[in-house]
Amino acid sequence: MVTITAHAPRETGFFGRIGAAVADFFDAIAEARAMSERYEYLRSRSNSELAEMGLERDNITRAVARGF
Repeated sequence: MVTITAHAPRETGFFGRIGAAVADFFDAIAEARAMSERYEYLRSRSNSELAEMGLERDNITRAVARGF
């Protein structure tokens, strides 16, 4: 899985930096939620289903962190 993120040009003033920090915060929350959903999906699969995907149960966390 490949994730592409495009960022709009950022303001350099005080309020622009605050806005950018808030946007980064919410982007991080969205990414964490997506990772959590992927983890729960993989965790709910059987060992044979994981094997078909080339994964082992012990490697789910690492696979999610790497963007599986």
